[in-house]
Amino acid sequence: WVEGEVSNLNVPNSGHTYFSLKDESSQIKCALFKHSRSKLKYVPENGDQVLLSGKISIYEPRGEYQITVSDIEPRGRGVLQKAFEELKKKLSEEGLFDDDRKKPIPDFPWRVGIITSETGAALRDMLKVIKRRNSKLSVLVHPVAVQGEGAGEEIADAIHNVNQCANVDVLIVGRGGGSIEDLWAFNEEIVARAIAASSIPIVSAVGHETDYTVSDFVSDKRASTPSAAAELVVPILEDSLKVIRDSSSQLVTIMKSKIKAHRDVLRRMMERKFFRRPERIWEPGAQKLDDLNNRLDHIILRCLSDQERKIANLDDRLERGYINRKLLIEQKRQKVIAVVLGLIVTLGFIVWILMK
Repeated sequence: WVEGEVSNLNVPNSGHTYFSLKDESSQIKCALFKHSRSKLKYVPENGDQVLLSGKISIYEPRGEYQITVSDIEPRGRGVLQKAFEELKKKLSEEGLFDDDRKKPIPDFPWRVGIITSETGAALRDMLKVIKRRNSKLSVLVHPVAVQGEGAGEEIADAIHNVNQCANVDVLIVGRGGGSIEDLWAFNEEIVARAIAASSIPIVSAVGHETDYTVSDFVSDKRASTPSAAAELVVPILEDSLKVIRDSSSQLVTIMKSKIKAHRDVLRRMMERKFFRRPERIWEPGAQKLDDLNNRLDHIILRCLSDQERKIANLDDRLERGYINRKLLIEQKRQKVIAVVLGLIVTLGFIVWILMK
């Protein structure tokens, strides 16, 4: 492991990184190849104080010793703060901090999951608060390392496992206070993305009130301390029961008042003549029905009378037409007889003349 300041950093199109590592009295060339760089949580820039490890190699064209870097870590709070701001900006631009993607914390959870160190004071404090507020609540503890190498991966895996296997209503992820280096696992991208992908609402409880991590921004709710997270997630059972009892009592009072008011209205209505003599409800209708029935009978009789008159007129017209037709036929018959008699007389006269 070698510590120093990064200078003359160069990243060509190949994606490899070349720089010098220097201190007050010396320097050495370093090469961070692309395949190693992709595995790192931190990529250096000019002026950064870093601690790196690797192996000594020789760049033969120039005959120079160099360090082929395999791992690199930032040194100093300023560098870590810079890495924190860069990741925060990146995730914010992706929308992972947006309020519309945050899930609500349940009002009355009965199963709470906790992801933290099993030996830390934070776990003891949370369990103590939960027991005091609601001793009937179930708690699932998933122990993880909260600092050091591989802590971020452990936390992310734990979040994934709880989502896959555990039936919990809400999940607290966090640890007690410490330096920025101690809290750095909660600033890792893998943890932030695991929180964002969780289907269970997550409360971030990392460090003290003044400590902020990337997990705080991407989680569904931030608590200033682990104890505050337990208080935020778990309502006091007795207070909740009191609220329920008071609400039930108020509801009964309101319902009784409404029933009494409706009973009074019904009583006043029943005292009216309209309800004391219900026959008055249908009497006007019955009278109107009789009136309509009489009008209907009158209309029917009038229609029948009109039809009878029409039939009589038609019958009269038909009879007159028949008589007139008989007279016309008789007249035509008499005319034919007269013509025939005329012809006979004429023929007789002609025969008489001829015989004479």
